[in-house]
Amino acid sequence: MIKLAPSILSADFSRLAESVREVEEAGCEYLHIDVMDGHFVPNLTFGPVVIKSIRKKSEMVFDCHLMIENADLYLEEFAKAGADIITVHQEACTHLHRTIHRIKELGCKAGVSLNPATDLSTLEYILPDIDMVLIMSVNPGFGGQSFIPQSIQKIKRLKENIEEKGYKIDIQVDGGVTAQNIAEIVDAGANILVAGSSIFGKEDVGVAVRQLRAAVVR
Repeated sequence: MIKLAPSILSADFSRLAESVREVEEAGCEYLHIDVMDGHFVPNLTFGPVVIKSIRKKSEMVFDCHLMIENADLYLEEFAKAGADIITVHQEACTHLHRTIHRIKELGCKAGVSLNPATDLSTLEYILPDIDMVLIMSVNPGFGGQSFIPQSIQKIKRLKENIEEKGYKIDIQVDGGVTAQNIAEIVDAGANILVAGSSIFGKEDVGVAVRQLRAAVVR
């Protein structure tokens, strides 16, 4: 089943709770929460306080994508704030195995994200332990970027590897997902699609969500 994960990076922060309610009412299953520290990526967003404030407003799966250094120091805070999934970057974690198992100890699902230039082989020895792989199809740090075409082959290779080994792992794709390319991304093997400006950037969120789902069917 394909799931949509609107990214609040593209939401109107002056009416954040209302924006979250709109995408939930439109039928989106996940809320993608981009956390940036201004060090690992060249942008600064928000922390657990914001997540806690909107947690009580929504029943969606809170999908927290930590684009930060020293993620281990903050895992418990994000779990307590209401994260259901915590995704860390392979490139930012010195002891990835330890980090993954700490996330699970805190009662959350564990995901690992790979930047566009990071090879899938870096996950070879951790793949059996994770619930989700997040393929970045843009360079992380800013919303509204164009999809990097080479990501399609990367998604295909990951899907083949997961199926060959019989793992139950979700494949999430983040960056430049639109109604024009979502079908190709899903055909490559992704089942969770992050969309920022393609949903929050549209005048009618409900229509935008329906267009994305219809594009997958076509």
